[in-house]
Amino acid sequence: MTAAAVALLLLAQAPGAQVPPEAAAPSPALAEAPPPAGTESLAPESGRWHSLIRVEASTLALLPRGGVGEEVGYAQLTPTLVVDGGAEWGLHVGASVLVRLWGGEAGAGRVRQEDWDSLSDWGQLVRALKLGSDSSPVGLWVGALEDYTLLSGHLLRRYTNRANPDYHPAGAFLTGTRGPLYLEAFTSDVLGARLMGAQAELDLAHVFTGAPRELGHYTLGLSAVHDWGRAGGESPQVTLAHVDGTAVMGVRPGFELHVLGGWGGRPGEPGAWGAVAGVGADVVSLTLDMQLRLEVRRQRGGFRQGYFGPDYELARLSGKGTSGLPVARAPFPDGFSAYGEAVVGWDGVRLGGLLQRHLHLSLGAEVFDWGRVDMDGRMAVQLAGRRLEVALSGLALGLGQPGSRHLYSGQVRWRFAGTLYALAQGGTRLYPRADGTQHLVAFAALGLGVDHAR
Repeated sequence: MTAAAVALLLLAQAPGAQVPPEAAAPSPALAEAPPPAGTESLAPESGRWHSLIRVEASTLALLPRGGVGEEVGYAQLTPTLVVDGGAEWGLHVGASVLVRLWGGEAGAGRVRQEDWDSLSDWGQLVRALKLGSDSSPVGLWVGALEDYTLLSGHLLRRYTNRANPDYHPAGAFLTGTRGPLYLEAFTSDVLGARLMGAQAELDLAHVFTGAPRELGHYTLGLSAVHDWGRAGGESPQVTLAHVDGTAVMGVRPGFELHVLGGWGGRPGEPGAWGAVAGVGADVVSLTLDMQLRLEVRRQRGGFRQGYFGPDYELARLSGKGTSGLPVARAPFPDGFSAYGEAVVGWDGVRLGGLLQRHLHLSLGAEVFDWGRVDMDGRMAVQLAGRRLEVALSGLALGLGQPGSRHLYSGQVRWRFAGTLYALAQGGTRLYPRADGTQHLVAFAALGLGVDHAR
């Protein structure tokens, strides 16, 4: 088994949600090195454990934009250990250590202090811990939450708990099934009082007619999410709740069409509510896995679907726009919107785990009737017999409005020998300041990695 395959097995088999592996900080999670050509099935042999030891070394330059701040350079060392016990458990530990080479404030330590100055930051040592699988009555995942969606996604959608480059928590989600009831609960920070929530779904066909042949065709769900705002920087507390219904209307081999609707609000905030209706489709084959969704949404009183989204860890401190207010206090106009999402995985040979695919694309966009557009997406492609991987990510919020927010990054990994690979990263990040404002920083990194698998 290849080194990349071991890491893939651990990170792709988490219960409940797709959580891509974390790339070396500070770029957003993109992808690990791809497995070599000819690897058609990455399932571990029954009863066998596999392990991976990896070390990456690179130089990292942070270049403040707009003439604010000073250029800083670091040496970045990232050791990693992966132990894969099969479908039921696995462990992935490791973190990036940044050692200052030049620049920065006078008197700053050699190791970047912002990466280790709170209890929550020590959660970055756990990249992934899984116990249980999709078929288990109970499953647990602990580690980085990247592109995480809580079931229906009408409260928490495409969320990343490490979007703030100075805050590195370990999140967790727990799934459980009993009879007609399915429950998923999560926390964005297992070591701090931050974002917590859950969604319970009831299989109505199971309740009224007994256990059906196909589960989940008619479901009723209730979700709630609360932000305590006490870790990773102080922010206002906020609570949202939502009711959802889903019905599968068309099924044939490899295809499923469903309709959905729901209503939500902010408890204790009269007039803050929203409604949603839409359709979705799932297409699955040996080489293609595609989920599509299209929704029409109504927002009033500051409530919106997808409130806890990909930008939330920055917006809760200072939202998009010229006001500089946290998103919980910033004005949000009443109106309608259209939301679309596509998640596509394709492989020319056969889909394996999350990383064994020639193309992975995840894109979401929302257009508001009062002139705002939000978009975010990630794409990774494998080339040259899977030895070369190119990955891109982007976030553009508030297009068409003053103070829009744009963040982009890219990564290239090239495995030029059996255990050696080169990597290059670049892009932009937002770093929070002590006064609550944020400054834009461009980053660039070059390095080498070596790994060994058993």
